[in-house]
Amino acid sequence: MQTGYKVMDIMTNKPVTTSRDITLKDAALLLAKEDVNSLLIVENNQPVGIITDEDIVRKCVALGLDSKKLKVKDIASVDIITISPEKDVYEALRLMREHGIRQLPVVDKQLIGFLTVKDILKIQPDLIDLWMENNEIREESRKMQELERLAEDDGSDNFFSKLKLKTNIFNRKKISKNKK
Repeated sequence: MQTGYKVMDIMTNKPVTTSRDITLKDAALLLAKEDVNSLLIVENNQPVGIITDEDIVRKCVALGLDSKKLKVKDIASVDIITISPEKDVYEALRLMREHGIRQLPVVDKQLIGFLTVKDILKIQPDLIDLWMENNEIREESRKMQELERLAEDDGSDNFFSKLKLKTNIFNRKKISKNKK
């Protein structure tokens, strides 16, 4: 499938970049200042990593770590996938879906731009079905992992009893939240 749009037609031409040596606190401030969800880590005009607001929340804040001491290099993703500016937008979305990512650095010998799912969906909203299919698959996978974890042998003979217990606990939490 081709959309007729090339990556270079819709990419951000001046992505927000940072070095790997700034603190997570400074990275969070930069994200807020620039009103973006991710920062590209660049060295010698080459993308070498990416850090997102989710990374900071999940890998630092939620764990109670000090964002003033941790550096971007401590939690950034360094196995990044890039795309050429000449590629069709559909190919970009396919790559994002395949790798479970929401943004792609655009490289033509060096970094020239940045493409996000939001950029794509602004011009091709009908591609949302393709994107959502991947999210639904990931959610189903997460649910199956939870069921498998419940089914692990913990001395209990009855998987369904454990499942019912887990459901009861979940429902109690839900009911107590609703009362508040």
